[in-house]
Amino acid sequence: MINWEEIIRTESADELKEVKLWLFQENMRLQKEQRELENARDKFLKERVRLRDEVDELNRKTVMERKRLKEESMFFDKKMEILKAGFLQLEQDRKVLEQEKRNFEQEKLHLIQRESDVASSEEAVALLFRNANNPLALRKRYRDLIKIFHPDNLFGDAELTLSINKEFSKRREEQ
Repeated sequence: MINWEEIIRTESADELKEVKLWLFQENMRLQKEQRELENARDKFLKERVRLRDEVDELNRKTVMERKRLKEESMFFDKKMEILKAGFLQLEQDRKVLEQEKRNFEQEKLHLIQRESDVASSEEAVALLFRNANNPLALRKRYRDLIKIFHPDNLFGDAELTLSINKEFSKRREEQ
């Protein structure tokens, strides 16, 4: 620290000039440092504002990106739900198709069996009319068979009755 009282007591003009010069230089240095500090403070404030603006912009972009990602996630989830529902529907359709296929196969087997049953019932009906050679015997055999196999009877069979009628008509035309 400078002892000012000692400098004031000094009577030499040269020393006072030196002190004045030093004070002037010191004042100029302090003013220069003050301007530099103000410039640095201004730069710092500008940099701070710029950084704050950048941070705000980045935050805004982050919020927008999160919002977009959330919307995409929701869209993806909806697509996934649609796909799952589609696959479930396909699975159900496949099961229905397989059931229809099994039903078709069973019906096909049933028709084949029925055709063989019809052929065998036609053979059986032919056997029932085997010894009916004249019209009177044919008519008597027909009446007896209809009494037995008519659908209104307890053990009647409509298909066999139809076969008996066909065979009777065929044989009657032959005679």
